Amino acid sequence: MNKIEPRTLAGFMELLPEEQILFEQMKQKIEKTYQKFGFLPLDTPIIELSEVLLAKAGGETEKQIYRFNKGDTDLSLRFDLTVPLAKFVAKNYGNLSFPFRRYQIGKVYRGEKVQKGRFREFYQCDIDIIGDGELSILNDAEIPNVIYTIFKELGFDDFTIRINNRKLLNGLFESLSQNENATEILRIIDKIEKIGKEAVIEELEKISVSKDSINKILEFIEIDGTTDEKISKLQNLNIENEMFKIGLEEITETIKYIRIFGIPENNFKLDLTIARGLDYYTGTVYETFLNEHREIGSVCSGGRYENLAEYYTNKKLPGIGISIGLTRLFYVLNELNLIKAEQKSISKVLVIPMAEDLKVPIEIANTLRKQGINTEIYLNDKKLKAKMKYADKLQIPYVIIVGEDEIDSGIVKIRNMETGEEKEWNYNESLKDVLI
Repeated sequence: MNKIEPRTLAGFMELLPEEQILFEQMKQKIEKTYQKFGFLPLDTPIIELSEVLLAKAGGETEKQIYRFNKGDTDLSLRFDLTVPLAKFVAKNYGNLSFPFRRYQIGKVYRGEKVQKGRFREFYQCDIDIIGDGELSILNDAEIPNVIYTIFKELGFDDFTIRINNRKLLNGLFESLSQNENATEILRIIDKIEKIGKEAVIEELEKISVSKDSINKILEFIEIDGTTDEKISKLQNLNIENEMFKIGLEEITETIKYIRIFGIPENNFKLDLTIARGLDYYTGTVYETFLNEHREIGSVCSGGRYENLAEYYTNKKLPGIGISIGLTRLFYVLNELNLIKAEQKSISKVLVIPMAEDLKVPIEIANTLRKQGINTEIYLNDKKLKAKMKYADKLQIPYVIIVGEDEIDSGIVKIRNMETGEEKEWNYNESLKDVLI
């Protein structure tokens, strides 16, 4: 019989158990943080009706969709978690309490060109706050508090949450009569760190933006200083545009409450170059960077949008949200050795039976699990040396050997595999105090 070579599709990540343990720990820290802030769990289907999923899709996004037919049904794999959220809120509007705060951690699929650190199947970790008709700007200030808490939980200190408001940019474009070019200008500005100032000027000239307007746009995004100095300089521009004024009020209020939420000054800043290329962001926008590893790009991004479910309902549902691309983040941090997979097992104790009657060893394992201790029992018929080698290879911290003498006495010895120290334990009592 011909054997098939075992291989994994390009763009799909598979991890060794110790790496998967580390990945799960990161995922759990993010999830627990979302829960701390009162976000509710949501799990939408991976497969959706193409008509529903692609209501807004177009251009490059639609080309990346995994789409197929099952019988007469046209189906697609979800490409993000925002569109399924929009469908869910529109469908369940009458059963939800607003503002609706949800988190979702799940896999999404995009058939894009495979590159190092880019995947076709990857986890996104999203939160969104959806309002019914309106949503207070105070929510925009709470989101950075969530981001800050997550990256502190993940063990990072030197990171910056960069904040801007799309109304400032759009108001500026209106004042320069560049409304029709606004989306394209934003897309170009968003690349300034990657391609540089001169390349940005060239791209703006290609879309027929005048030199005078280009100078004013660059003057705007090059405003420097502290966050408060930038706000003061924005006020001194005296731009007589209603949208610009609203944006300035919103960013001022957002920063005021970010400070009240207790985020240190060195972990956030007003960055007027942050534009967020997606055209549905309408207000506050965020990008988060690890300062010593800017080459990674943004590790958490998002912003405010005006109407989440406009393609599914006439109800106005403004929202604000962020997303962490966990698969890519894990891959890059692992490649840079910023995280290390060291835990090879999730078992705290290995019970090793050395008697024919397995009743007592199994009872001991069950007792430990009831006490909340992760416990594994070695059930294969091997010599003691092989069983101890197994525990050592998986770095299981404690081993309990159960032979005839231990069964007769009701006392077993617990061996610390790192120090070799042994303690006696009456297995009818709690083990937790013994392990501490």
